[in-house]
Amino acid sequence: MARARVLDARGHPLSPCSLQKARRLVATNRATLVSEDPYTIKLTYDVEIPEPEPEPPLPLMGQRLLLHICCAPCATWTLEHLAELGASVTGYWFNPNIHPFSEHERRRQTLARFADEQGLSMVWEQGYEMVAFLKAVADSPQQGRRCRLCYRMRLRRTAQRAAELGYDAFSTTLLISPYQYLELIRREGDEAAEVSGVPFYFENMRRGFASQHRLAQEHDLYQQRYCGCVYSEWESLDRNASTRSRR
Repeated sequence: MARARVLDARGHPLSPCSLQKARRLVATNRATLVSEDPYTIKLTYDVEIPEPEPEPPLPLMGQRLLLHICCAPCATWTLEHLAELGASVTGYWFNPNIHPFSEHERRRQTLARFADEQGLSMVWEQGYEMVAFLKAVADSPQQGRRCRLCYRMRLRRTAQRAAELGYDAFSTTLLISPYQYLELIRREGDEAAEVSGVPFYFENMRRGFASQHRLAQEHDLYQQRYCGCVYSEWESLDRNASTRSRR
């Protein structure tokens, strides 16, 4: 369909319109004919074109963020998302809850390979503090109660390292999992932030969980069948486990 060029009263180009509409504007003295070929009209009034709304600033633009990573699959989508928010991300490994040691090492090695492929800088916590973890949760083995203590142990160490290494914020890949307690993570993250002086970045990232599985398969990553601790392994195999949440 043929279109007419349109100028405002100051000669500034506007969006084209149909020939029928252009001729109607000329006929009603709301525009003058400038040219027949190409058909061009000039309006008899100015058109105020609003300035485009500025893009909202990215929430993590320019911030160096230390990201606690529980496993490589959970890191896939999360890393992409945080980068889109403007963050410069470094990964951090500290998961003394993972049992047995062979499982801990398999997850750590999988993450090391993925980080190397992605060019992701990592801070690796040395050693295996399973004994400290078990002591912390021994009196509270139930789901939810032990999970909060587990979050506390890992997030406080992450916040401590973030403060020592001069990061602007810290967060965790646990936020992508529908199996974790987001509100408990928020509380423990905020408390760790208050102690360390480094802000905790909280966001419900569960919408990325389906993409996480796809990305994990694309990168051929080991995908575990339980959260990590000996209690969660037991619960994954025994629906009658006494530590299972009865919610």
